[in-house]
Amino acid sequence: LMAGVMESEEQGRNRFQSELEFIQCLANPNYLNFLAQRGYLREKPFVNYLKYLLYWKEPEYAKFLKYPHCLHMLELLQYEHFRKELVNAQCAKFIDEQQLLHWQHYSRKRTRLQQALAEQQQQQQLPHGNATAK
Repeated sequence: LMAGVMESEEQGRNRFQSELEFIQCLANPNYLNFLAQRGYLREKPFVNYLKYLLYWKEPEYAKFLKYPHCLHMLELLQYEHFRKELVNAQCAKFIDEQQLLHWQHYSRKRTRLQQALAEQQQQQQLPHGNATAK
């Protein structure tokens, strides 16, 4: 009886892969707008599925995400108000622009951080007198 409930290793891998792909699509506001316009975001089973996917926030799963921003969207999707707003293309456009601003800010900040680290490493590599000479 239990055999039907237990998934095989291969089924588990396939589910992991398809959920990984799907959850990362949630980072795309245009895709969310598409889902909303098709009525998916109003369907109880789909909303339950979005709730189920919250396990991706756990570090052992989150580390596989190429677009961790999708977790933020997944959280927002738990709210009915947000799901309803997504039908509006302007809403999706706004989210898209906000993401772009965030990424631009983030990448500028990251570049500055990397430069600072590189300078720090260079200073540490400067010779501090010849310690081996006797």
